[in-house]
Amino acid sequence: MSTGIPSSESADADADDLGFTFRTRKGGDVEVLHRGRLASTLRGADAIDFLNEVEAGTHADGQQLMARLTGNYKRGNERKASQHPRNRR
Repeated sequence: MSTGIPSSESADADADDLGFTFRTRKGGDVEVLHRGRLASTLRGADAIDFLNEVEAGTHADGQQLMARLTGNYKRGNERKASQHPRNRR
């Protein structure tokens, strides 16, 4: 089994960490974990594509990819700080 955080990027990982990791199972399945709990399982071509994208990108790219795959990404309630009611004048 492999984990989702490359050791060479561990210093940069803290700043971009969204709490996602992954592990590869014997059969080729990939389990995506969010804060240690199973969030999604990828099988077949999806698992292969995911592993290729994670290996080609940075830690931050991998975190964003896992967030999108699990649905834990942009729920529509994000705003720019300047548009927040307490910052309007």
